[in-house]
Amino acid sequence: MKKLMLGNEAVARGLYEAGCCLASSYPGTPSTEITEAAAKYDDLYCEWAPNEKVAMEVALGASIGGRRSFCAMKHVGLNVAADPLFTASYTGVNAGILIAVADDPGMHSSQNEQDSRHYAIAAKIPMLEPSDSAECRDFAKLAYELSEQFDTPVLLRLSTRVSHSQSLVEEGERAVPEQKQYEKNAAKYVMMPAFAKRKHPAVEERTRALAAYAEASPLNRMELNDARIGVITSGAAYQYAREALGEGASYLKLGMVHPLPAGLIADFAARVDTLYVIEELDDVIESFVRKLGIQCRGKELFPLCGELSPNLVAEKLLGQRPETISLEEAIPVRPPVMCAGCPHRGLFYILARNHCMVSGDIGCYTLGAGAPLNAMDTTICMGASISGLHGFNKVCGPESERRSVAVIGDSTFMHSGMTGLANVAYNGSNSTVIILDNSITGMTGHQQNPTTGYNIKGDPACKISLEKVCEALGIRRVSVVDPYDLKAVEERLKEELAVEEPSVIISRRPCALLKHVKHGAPLSIDPERCRSCRACMKIGCPAISMKALAAGGTPKAVIDPTQCVGCGVCGQLCGFGAVGQQEGGKAE
Repeated sequence: MKKLMLGNEAVARGLYEAGCCLASSYPGTPSTEITEAAAKYDDLYCEWAPNEKVAMEVALGASIGGRRSFCAMKHVGLNVAADPLFTASYTGVNAGILIAVADDPGMHSSQNEQDSRHYAIAAKIPMLEPSDSAECRDFAKLAYELSEQFDTPVLLRLSTRVSHSQSLVEEGERAVPEQKQYEKNAAKYVMMPAFAKRKHPAVEERTRALAAYAEASPLNRMELNDARIGVITSGAAYQYAREALGEGASYLKLGMVHPLPAGLIADFAARVDTLYVIEELDDVIESFVRKLGIQCRGKELFPLCGELSPNLVAEKLLGQRPETISLEEAIPVRPPVMCAGCPHRGLFYILARNHCMVSGDIGCYTLGAGAPLNAMDTTICMGASISGLHGFNKVCGPESERRSVAVIGDSTFMHSGMTGLANVAYNGSNSTVIILDNSITGMTGHQQNPTTGYNIKGDPACKISLEKVCEALGIRRVSVVDPYDLKAVEERLKEELAVEEPSVIISRRPCALLKHVKHGAPLSIDPERCRSCRACMKIGCPAISMKALAAGGTPKAVIDPTQCVGCGVCGQLCGFGAVGQQEGGKAE
């Protein structure tokens, strides 16, 4: 039966059909839905790990134990998992292991734009790259065969467009290979220098064998049409080229992007008049082609930054510019904002009002950096808020310690914030850390984490106490505040900034979008009391706007009752008592 599937759903289907028995991942857009979809198959054990390094180590352990396994992450997550990745290349596998990494060209939801093909090259691990959902399923299944045939982990490179686009997938039956026997073998799995030195030559030999496989693999195929234009491409870029050029070009579609097939590339190049390499992000394929002494055109035409598109391909290769339509009026800018009732909003308002230097982190709360709050100074990577604040305070001294904080979400704290907090306690900076506990992993779509008390299927699980963890890491001053109570938040902030020892404030209030959260009745603004001072606008709540209630009248603040959750933060900013419960309103 054929079904329309997201690329990520198709990868999950491939795992299921290939007999994968364990999937461990950390959510990261655009990879998150793979593990969510896999968790719907009852006979495939799935879990959310605290971070990507742990997820990869869990998957590697399952592989050594004799069952096919999987882990998924976004491109920056592979940075976190790089340590086990490089050594797993040396150990190889027992049962097959597949590692999916989803790149984000265009940085739709990421703090940088990196090309994960470099990891495959550096770690000397084969990498496959599908271009649609059908290939996502097929390549995932084939990856396990390659993993076991060549004794290696296999990387599956996705991108935002492949992960989140839909196409038809033909479903097959699940076939679970017999569990492989684990045999004690220190020379294979104990990577101390004496054994590791012997493994490196084996890895190089494996790469040569994989390169030979790539020459005749069905993963790499020629599509010979018009010989005047030849295109070497892969992944989403293949779809762009096909849409733009159609039968007016010949293609070498690469499904295996490491190692690359030198002979096949040379054969294809000899068949076409002008050779182009179309690839997103870095010039990985182009550099390989040029190293072979083959002339081609690539990044002289196409950018190193951002996504490609069919229009861009048509413009660069055919000189065709798409017709555009100009609107008479400029479209208003609609930047992303925190949701109405977001528990982080009041906290950031207080931080901004107190002119704090805010060392930020990765999560939906990163939106606190935007107007009108403008309440975040740095965002580097998961966990960097705490470590960065410690370094900042160490060189800037006591004056800095009295006006700077770190903010980090509950899931991000479990991911990589604990070691930073241990460093604060151990090496003694008077740093104030604020953990934004909204009871969920918010930015990637409400996944559970070790602090929520539920597992990936929503079943009850161990609930880790943030307070006890912070205390165990050496922090004596740990307190909890409700971010809807601005006065209490400000008092606690000033108190902790004044003390001469490290402290943690846990800002605890569930995400306003959680289904089980009960909200208050929507609020309204009395136009007679409103003085149009715009104080309520300073928090950037999307439910509040300024509107003239009569033609030519002075704009007054108004609250959209369809968005308002009755959090009451705006009412604490109004000095005229204009904010109150909507007439006849009832709490949910």
